[in-house]
Amino acid sequence: MKTDDLINMLASGPDVAATKLPLGRFAMLISVGVLASILIMMTTLGLRPNMAELAMLPAFWIKMAFVLALAGTGWITVSRLATPGVRTTMLPALIAAPIVLIWLVAAASLINTAPNERATLFWGDTWHYCSWLIAILSLPIFAAVLKVMRELAPTRLRLAGAGAGFAAGAAATLVYSFHCPEIQAPFIGFWYLLGILIPTGIGALIGPRILRW
Repeated sequence: MKTDDLINMLASGPDVAATKLPLGRFAMLISVGVLASILIMMTTLGLRPNMAELAMLPAFWIKMAFVLALAGTGWITVSRLATPGVRTTMLPALIAAPIVLIWLVAAASLINTAPNERATLFWGDTWHYCSWLIAILSLPIFAAVLKVMRELAPTRLRLAGAGAGFAAGAAATLVYSFHCPEIQAPFIGFWYLLGILIPTGIGALIGPRILRW
């Protein structure tokens, strides 16, 4: 985006003549990032051998609905934050919605479980590396999103960086979910979210430097 175009757009007010996202280029870069993440997952972790069995359980589809909702929210977040002058007032509620829903499901699950079994629902078997694997898988997607955002001249650089990290983490969570054996809502609602927050925090830190134009 040229500086003169940006000045004219901002002078026109929010959501007026906003520059359209280059959808073809955006899709190409993000696809490369996602494919790289999938390749890393497949070659180092692999698909769950009992995926067909897991797919028969309602908890699996709750998990998939959660990660798909976050991935979609990440796309919307990047689209809004990457373009100057676009309203973002609804983003906090949009991001919070799937998180609150999974926490409600998690709370119900814990309440209906015997006290001596609740810790297992929260910790699972992979808590000590789950979040870090999500963060690692997010790296190629993160780089692709930042590349696109640099070309769109975002004005709130720290927030835009955080949005890029959130979107990358959410997409990586979707990729990782095809390996992860955990399907219980208390685990998903905490450790998956923590994995997304790692690149989100990194994005907030590096956004002002990486996205400066």
